[in-house]
Parts: sequence; C-alpha cells; structure tokens
Amino acid sequence: MNSIAAEHKISFGQKTAFGFGMLANQLFAAALGVFMVVLVVGLGMDPVLAGILGAAPRIFDAITDPIMGYISDHTNSRWGRRRPYIFIGAIITGLSFIFMWQIHAEDSETYNFVYFLLWSLVFYFGYTIFATPYIALGYEMSDDFNERTRLMGAAQLIGQFAWVLAPWSWVIIYNPKLFDSAPEGARYLSIWVGLGCMLIGLIPALICKQKVIPKEEQKSINFQDLMGELKKFGNGIWITFKCKPFLKLCAVTFLIFNGFQTIAGFAWYIIVFYLFKGSMGAAGTWPAWFGTISALCTIFLVIPVVTSISEKIGKRGAFIVSTSISIVGYILKWWCFDPTNPYLMFLPLPFLAFGIGGLFTLMMSMTADVCDLDELNNGERREGVFGAVYWWMVKLGQAVAIFFSGLVLKGVGFKQGQAEQLTSTLTGLRIADIVIPVIGALIAIAVIWSYNLTGKRANEIRDELEKRRGKSQLA
Repeated sequence: MNSIAAEHKISFGQKTAFGFGMLANQLFAAALGVFMVVLVVGLGMDPVLAGILGAAPRIFDAITDPIMGYISDHTNSRWGRRRPYIFIGAIITGLSFIFMWQIHAEDSETYNFVYFLLWSLVFYFGYTIFATPYIALGYEMSDDFNERTRLMGAAQLIGQFAWVLAPWSWVIIYNPKLFDSAPEGARYLSIWVGLGCMLIGLIPALICKQKVIPKEEQKSINFQDLMGELKKFGNGIWITFKCKPFLKLCAVTFLIFNGFQTIAGFAWYIIVFYLFKGSMGAAGTWPAWFGTISALCTIFLVIPVVTSISEKIGKRGAFIVSTSISIVGYILKWWCFDPTNPYLMFLPLPFLAFGIGGLFTLMMSMTADVCDLDELNNGERREGVFGAVYWWMVKLGQAVAIFFSGLVLKGVGFKQGQAEQLTSTLTGLRIADIVIPVIGALIAIAVIWSYNLTGKRANEIRDELEKRRGKSQLA
C-alpha cells in the first residue's frame, strides 16, 4: 500500500462526516426513485407525464448548478466557501421533499402534475445549494492521488446504505395494513425521509474541514463575471472542452449513469408483473430485497475491491474492470429473472453492483485529480465549477433517462392500473432492461480507454502546485 504524507491524510472522523453527506445525497435520490412509482401505479398517471415530472426539474437543476458552483468558489465567509451552503441547502431540500409528496388520488391528474412540478423545482433548487458545494468540498479535502479514492470509497460505502434502506419504502407504502392507498403511504413516509435527510445532510456542514484559500488568492462574487461564466457554460460546457480528461469523465458518467437510471425502476415492474403476475401481495418484499442486497454487494464487495484495484492498476484500469464485470451481470438477468425460481434474481447482483459502485467511487476521485490539472494550467481553484459541470452531466443523464424510461414503458405497451400485462410487453421491458445499460457501458469503456491522467502524472502535478503555492491547509 502506498504511504501518504501526514498533510494529505484524511482522518477517520472527517471521512465519516463527509460520508454522512453522501448518505443524505443518495437518500434523496434513492427515495425519489422509489416514490416515483407511486405516480404511475398509485395515482394512475400517464407514464410519459411521470417521465416529464422526473426530467423537467433536473433540467432546471442543471441550469442552477454552474451558478452555485461559481458562487461557492467565490464566497468568503467566516464559515468558509462550502459549509454555509451545505447547511442551508440541506434544510430547503428536506422540507420541500415533504411538501412535494403531499398528493392525493382524489385530485385531478392535471392538478397533481402541476403541484408536483412546482414543488420539484423548489426541491431541486435546494438540492443544488446542498450538493454542488458538498461535492466541491470533497475534491479539496486531500491532494493525494490514492487518498482521494479512499475518501470517495468511504463516502460511497456510507452513502450506499441509502440504497439498502430505500427499497423498503415500497413495502411500507404498499402495505394495506398501514395505509389505505399508496399516495397516503407516500405522504406519511415523506415526512420521515425529508426530516432524516435534512439532519444527516447538516453533518458535513458542521464537522468537515475545508481547504484554506490565502487572502491574496480569494475572489469575491462579481455579477458580471457570473454572467460571463454562465454564457461560457451555456455555449458548450467550456471547461470540459478545455480539459480533455475531464470531458471523458463527464461522457463516461453520462453513459453509465444514464443507462442505469433508465432501467432503475424496471426491476420493480419485472419482479411484480413478470415474476408474480402483477400480484402486489405475492411480490411482497421481493423488490425490496432485490434493491437491498444490491446495495450490500456494493458496500461489502465493490467499494473495497475497486479501491484496491485502483491502487494496483490505476483508476482507469479499475473502471474498465468494474464496468466489464457489470456487463456480465446485466446479461445474466435474462436467465435469472425466472418465475419458477425467484431466488435466481439475486445471482446477477454482485456483478451488477460493480457498475454504479465503481463509477462514483472512481469518477469523483478522478475529478479531484482534474481540478489539480486545471489549477496548474490556469492558476485558480475551481472545484465548485468542476463539480457543477460534472453533476450537470449526471443530472442531464437523469433527465434524459427518466423521460426515456417513461417512453419505454409506453412503447412496450405497459398499462397502468392493470394487474396482468401482455407477454410482449414484459418481453420488451426485459430486453430494454439489459440492452440499454450494456450499450452505455461498452461505449463508456471505449471512451475511457485513452484517459491519460495517471497516478504518476497526478503526483507530479501535486508536487508542482506545492512548489508554486505551498502545501494545502484545512480548517
């Protein structure tokens, strides 16, 4: 194992505090993915309209990200550049999540659509205030190539517990002994989810240390410069095109995450309607166990293995290995979703978990390396802007994926409110569940193949930066 200089090492407490931020970050995403099923199955909303509700706010979110990144990078306060926004954003996001899900089946489809859309915009506004500075905070907590991967690995390990817990929302929401309807279950459970995520999200704002920027290097917020940044961002995501390694990271994330998000909800439909013929009672806790075991595989298998592999063969090589393993898992799903033996559905999970688990453990660490390269070339720390652009790609992928997911459901002929679906519908859904993420994974491997920011080069960049501006300090 490579030794790490004391000034670059992150304490266990700091990693844990940062990891709680990731738990809040992923709990919001995981819970939202589970709750969205209520719109189609519980409220009987058209899948295309549900897809629009999932996609439209993320486009708004993507627009606000570069603004938040710029503001965070140029904030000078006694509490630092990142922590005040993380604190405020956690509160807005938690409370708006609660209000967003106060929907009723008795109201019209149009009313529920407009109500949900408006509160979604508030939710994603708060999410931008929270997530963009939070991600930037992680980029600057260490200057060491491998310690960054360990930080992101620890954060992903804690964050993955969101995916352990979230699938059980299905069990709670659809339990007739607890609630008369799924919308009622969503209204009640959203209160606990919103408040819980809000409190967890406050932890990194209160505990995590952040990089100290010398006064002579601090820059204040300037409205004219902000408009210039946005114009450049809108004209072509200018930073990504100036930095080819970063452009590749964005493209790879879009491909992998987009493929995953498109089919993320399909597992629930396939388990309920293919394995159990549309019977919610017979399906019981099977969908929840599918999601939970997948997350546990990521925690106890993927993150330790990927972190170890990256230290041996580099981050690029680790990504290729982990993505290739996930392709095997996707292909296995064709044979392992078997109505005669539901237990087979768990067989592909250790392979599937390498896809998203490997992606975010490595990509966030690799983006931190790119921030150093950018400082070397341009003389300025822009973690906030880089984080904004990177997560803009993530959210663009989410928007495209959720909308496309609704189109796929509509295209294969899925009928909301109908227990039994046509054989052709379920076959089409199962094919899409495999083909879409596999194609994205194969293209992603091709893109990352020429990535050249190695550990050796990253350490050379760090040494050059330390000679130029001294060693980084945290406070």
